[in-house]
Amino acid sequence: MADTTSNQGIPEPEGHSDIIDTDYSIGQDNIETKVGPFELDIHNPVFLVSGLAVVVFVFYTLAMPEQAGTAFSWLFGAVTKGFDWFFLGAANIFVLFCLLLIVLPVGSVRLGGAEATPDYGYVGWFAMLFAAGMGIGLMFYGVSEPMSHFSSAIGGTAVGEDGLRTDWAPLGAAGENEQEAVRLAFAATIFHWGLHPWAIYAVVGLALALFSYNKGLPLTVRSAFYPILGERVWGWPGHVIDILAVFATLFGLATSLGFGATQANAGLNELFGIPVGETTEVLLITGITAIALVSVLRGLDGGVKVLSEINMGLAFALLLFVLIVGPTVAILTGFVDYLLAYLEYLPSLSNPVGRDDVNFSQGWTSFYWAWWISWSPFVGMFIARVSRGRTVREFVTCVLLIPSLVCVLWMSVFGGTAVLQVLNDGYTAAQDAPLELKLFKMLDVLPLASITSFIGIILVIVFFVTSSDSGSLVIDTITAGGKVDAPVPQRVFWCVFEGAVAITLLLSAGGLQSLQSMVISTGLPFTVVLLVMCWAIWKGLQSERRSR
Repeated sequence: MADTTSNQGIPEPEGHSDIIDTDYSIGQDNIETKVGPFELDIHNPVFLVSGLAVVVFVFYTLAMPEQAGTAFSWLFGAVTKGFDWFFLGAANIFVLFCLLLIVLPVGSVRLGGAEATPDYGYVGWFAMLFAAGMGIGLMFYGVSEPMSHFSSAIGGTAVGEDGLRTDWAPLGAAGENEQEAVRLAFAATIFHWGLHPWAIYAVVGLALALFSYNKGLPLTVRSAFYPILGERVWGWPGHVIDILAVFATLFGLATSLGFGATQANAGLNELFGIPVGETTEVLLITGITAIALVSVLRGLDGGVKVLSEINMGLAFALLLFVLIVGPTVAILTGFVDYLLAYLEYLPSLSNPVGRDDVNFSQGWTSFYWAWWISWSPFVGMFIARVSRGRTVREFVTCVLLIPSLVCVLWMSVFGGTAVLQVLNDGYTAAQDAPLELKLFKMLDVLPLASITSFIGIILVIVFFVTSSDSGSLVIDTITAGGKVDAPVPQRVFWCVFEGAVAITLLLSAGGLQSLQSMVISTGLPFTVVLLVMCWAIWKGLQSERRSR
């Protein structure tokens, strides 16, 4: 790797690379000031607009929770019903775009310059991509999503007086065919956790890596649009792009934190009888945000890196335990069968028009795509940072496949065990439980249930901490104009308000649906940003020298 680095702390391109000649220098629009003992280095107006909007949002939601809840509920219905086709169609475009990059000659372009070498070996790189695929979502939905789809698929279809389906089954359901219900349930689950979400992350990660490592531009979302906007990208068009990225990331994280709080609360109630309710969830979010603040203050190496390593070890241990003590052979054979079912049902599940399974396509798929799109600046920046030196073909192939297979394995082990408990043992507690409790009910009939459930709670909490810490770093990088070494108080601000947004949305009349409403709403305009980003990536790759 080259010894020289740019003034952003990002290595200069090695060998030939089409560096963009721009008059812009990182931080030129920043305001450097001091408020009391705190130093600030913030981008004007990205930090000011997004920070002020978030503060106003929090106070409005707290002051008028009923009115806010009603507005969020309306917003969720309007966006999912009116734009479900747009979310599904856009996600398909991202997958097709990634597949084209793999097979076309531009796939040989190397991130970091024609002579760049990878910063990490394959084992380390795969491990970090594996880590990117893990999070609160897998803990919350690992059992609950396959089980929910199985229950709705085997329940068949139901039509209301208006002629529209009222059931939540994917596609045409499976009637009373248990085996087909299982296959459909896992096909639908893998659809939501496989190629489509990772194609979204690959697009953002590739854009950030290409325009930072090869073009010499700041590590912000706006940089990807230089081929289209030129120098205007440093003006208001670029400000709007970065502000949308901040909102999308903030509400995407807040949604995950809300899910984490409700699941941790359910687990604590199951194990220790701690009451379930808003008060406990608020206390959980407050306490865990405080832990995240300590992690922020300790820095990357002393905070989030240590916690991530601990969590990955615990997650792998829990996965291995359930695989060994559960129906091992059935789980492993199911893993293969579920992948085949996914490929079989993929064309129908990804169809954006003419669907009659409206509850599934709007309530599940549209929400998921908006959620993944909201998380894309966060995950994309992480995978961009660890992927320098890889060719575009390597990058896209591995980002699509490695985390997708991790997610499928996780769902197969946890969700597969729960479904087999119903089919083989007649144990329906996990099937009948609320979403946030299904994991613990599945573990309840396995050996060492109290210990594994406690580990599950710890995993949720530590994923909460690492997501909040890493998310605040990404938002801070964007709102500091691409500076990766901005003052710590700015990260503290974003860390606190990520927790505050999650709390206020949970306290509004809509609860979790309010969280889903905001992620859908911010995901919609950012989907447009990502679609244009595909064009910008293509233009940026055309001028790069291809490796042999």
